[in-house]
Amino acid sequence: MPPFQLNDPSLLHEASLRNGEWVQSQTGKTFPVEDPGTGQTWASAPANDRSDVDQYVETSHLAFKNWRHTNPRERAKLLLKWHELVSQNKEDIANIVVYETGKPKVEAIGEVDYALGFLWWFAGEAERIRGSVAIPSVSDRRTFVIKQPIGVCVALVPWNFPVAMILRKVAAALAAGCTMIIKPSPETPLSVMTLADLAQRAGIPSGVINVISTDNTNTPAVSERLCKHPLVRKVTFTGSTAIGSLIAKQCAEGLKKATMELGGNCPFIVFDDGNLDDAVAALMILKWRTAGQACTHANRVYVQKGVYEKFAGLLVEATKKRIKVGHGSADGVTMGPLTTARGVQKLERHVSDAISKGGKLLHGGKVPDDLDSACGKGYFFEPTIISGMTSDMLTSTEEVFGPLLGLYPFETEEEAVEMANNTSMGLASYFFTRDVDRTWRMLESLEAGMIGMNTGNASGAESPFGGIKESGYGKEAGKDVAIEEYLISKTGTLTVHPS
Repeated sequence: MPPFQLNDPSLLHEASLRNGEWVQSQTGKTFPVEDPGTGQTWASAPANDRSDVDQYVETSHLAFKNWRHTNPRERAKLLLKWHELVSQNKEDIANIVVYETGKPKVEAIGEVDYALGFLWWFAGEAERIRGSVAIPSVSDRRTFVIKQPIGVCVALVPWNFPVAMILRKVAAALAAGCTMIIKPSPETPLSVMTLADLAQRAGIPSGVINVISTDNTNTPAVSERLCKHPLVRKVTFTGSTAIGSLIAKQCAEGLKKATMELGGNCPFIVFDDGNLDDAVAALMILKWRTAGQACTHANRVYVQKGVYEKFAGLLVEATKKRIKVGHGSADGVTMGPLTTARGVQKLERHVSDAISKGGKLLHGGKVPDDLDSACGKGYFFEPTIISGMTSDMLTSTEEVFGPLLGLYPFETEEEAVEMANNTSMGLASYFFTRDVDRTWRMLESLEAGMIGMNTGNASGAESPFGGIKESGYGKEAGKDVAIEEYLISKTGTLTVHPS
């Protein structure tokens, strides 16, 4: 596999960004950044602790005082310049993502392309923030509503899409006139630093984007201080439901506005009359991309009995033919390692549980034994397909977050809907059918914030992203709704005297 290298080495920062300066933690402590494809340390980042937080918030607050008054068109121009620089440097950004997350190079490039859409979209939204004027029931009065940026915002982000998660959140905040403090995942701080560097090169003022890195040990304390700081007015979090509940409690103490994009237990339903080839093609992406580590990935695959065996065969065949496991930088690899060692341990537990309860292993099921020698210590797991799944298995109740696909048989539409909705989460659901009436029934019946109808991944800058139930609240992306998350409404009433 090729060694790690960048076309522009100056984009790699083993430091945090505070008010336009690359800085270390006050203690000078750092933590290692591992390549999940080898298990080896290849870089480091500052291990900031709770005592470092206030300087980031205070400089972000000072920057907000000016940024909020920057003309929306100027904010849009800066976002577009940032878009241009990210596009020009996407090869380097993707290389960093490969070594931080383990995902194959083609997926990393795809993530950057996807993320660029958010910079472009919110550059346009910056000039489209509107208030309103109305004549109330008292005729000599006029009521005005103006929209203003909420203030200093905090983004707490995971490691699976470090570029897309950041740009989706930060582009909306900056377009609205807010400043943003980013706390990246300890697994993926360097790609975030690279984005921040390019934002500075684009001319975005110092302090408008601050990035504070920290290790797993200090993450709870740093996050809590950010959430509870009196100058922070908005927190956007993407991660597990358990941690999201904790973050929401911390935000409640100061009545902080919060957006929660939490876990998923997403059903994927294939009816007898569905296009099986299309369903397999969609599922190949929705399960094996990022080694299954995405909250919108299919977690439970329900297949009607009339096509159950045929669909299982098509899926196994496609997986054997198209999925090659290896280091993300190696040629021809289509699925990399899991990003953390605990991900492998969870998969082993889920596979063992399913088989002990009657599941039939159709493909995979273990750590691969035919990898390149350089990958010997990486966090790899075979793409795994198990049939005969039941509701009492771990995979039915827990988010898998790995390359394990379980097939569940069903007979009727009503049964499929009941099983699909039998979860505390409600992020995304998918189904395949040629029946138009059923399409409408499924759209209305499935309990999820996003519904894929004869399609798999439908996420994009134009589409509101977010779930219901324990998958969170608030929306990211889409027209109006996403930028509203970073705005406050202020009402003014005027009495108009007769001439």
